Amino acid sequence: MKRILVPTDFSEHAEYALKVAAQIASKNGGEIFLLHLLEIPGQESDAVTDGADIPEVMFFMQKAHELFEDIKNAEYLADIPVSENVQFDKAFEGIVKTAKKNDIDLIVMGSHGASGFKEMFIGSNTEKVVRTSEVPVLVIKKEEPEFAPNTFVFASDFDAEVKEPFAKVVDFANSFDAKLHLVYINTPNNFKSTHATEKLINDFAGGFTFKNGYSTYIYNDVNVEKGILHFANQVNANLIGMCTHGRKGIAHFFNGSISEDLVNHAVRPVVTFKI
Repeated sequence: MKRILVPTDFSEHAEYALKVAAQIASKNGGEIFLLHLLEIPGQESDAVTDGADIPEVMFFMQKAHELFEDIKNAEYLADIPVSENVQFDKAFEGIVKTAKKNDIDLIVMGSHGASGFKEMFIGSNTEKVVRTSEVPVLVIKKEEPEFAPNTFVFASDFDAEVKEPFAKVVDFANSFDAKLHLVYINTPNNFKSTHATEKLINDFAGGFTFKNGYSTYIYNDVNVEKGILHFANQVNANLIGMCTHGRKGIAHFFNGSISEDLVNHAVRPVVTFKI
């Protein structure tokens, strides 16, 4: 986790994310890529360079760079290499493109969540990044003075398709000396016996090297999202992890995404890994 991308709109929640990114970079000898995206109303990103409203464009760019200079002077970023980038693009698309272009290992984003009609019809850029990013996305909801995820809850169905991204989960846990709490959420519509579930998880985890070990759990609840949140509260987790399929379009509308719901509703940090 050496190359960390932090998108920012210069808000309080974006700073929460940057402070966590600084802790991770400091621990791993990493560097931070700061990104601010400008979306000019009524214009496509390619059209901005064609000359319309150049004074307005230059004003926003200059203001963003001034804010970056203030951020880079923050004490918590001392001795951490930080680069900045201001570009024109749709927010979530620009984040994903920048991550790919710069070979990013981890995206750290702030989010205040959403609910009700806003969540249903608008969603958030954070959700869209979680759905589309090929690299892990860590979502921070509040100030984390000491980001030390020593109790890391990873919820899954432990299907074979999760094996490949799970290697990144283990690497993430090992980098923080975290103990993984592997949990399967039993629901009325998808119930498994304790014996069958424990065998499923242990067979799944075999072959991986865990620096600080792992524990297995089966938790019963009315649905998967509630089960994860309730279990995380029960063990006082520092971090919740999940894999996401990255559904798009109509499939996403009807099927939803547990990972995106967690990003919206969890108070604790959430990290997602793309299947």
